[in-house]
Amino acid sequence: MGASTFYEYGVGENAREAFDSAVEDSQYENGHGGYSGSLAEKGSYVMCHPDPMTSEAANRLADDLIDADDKRISDKWGPAGCVEIIQPSGKPRKFLFFGWASS
Repeated sequence: MGASTFYEYGVGENAREAFDSAVEDSQYENGHGGYSGSLAEKGSYVMCHPDPMTSEAANRLADDLIDADDKRISDKWGPAGCVEIIQPSGKPRKFLFFGWASS
């Protein structure tokens, strides 16, 4: 089987809650059978930047890490990358999850 890149957002009180919610949403959208090339295939994540970023900056970072074959996120069976997105005051926290997934 191959691998595909994915970029998916999640919201929650923290990265773990956002990840769990985003994985559940991805499983609903892409099925539970495996090899969807989506976040549904991931069981964990790794933070790839210490501070929240704009959506544009987070997407550029994700692209750069994927293009560089960064070992933190290059394994289709390994963790997803994660970056927190800057949100206006009063909005729930938002995170971008990205990387390679089995397809």
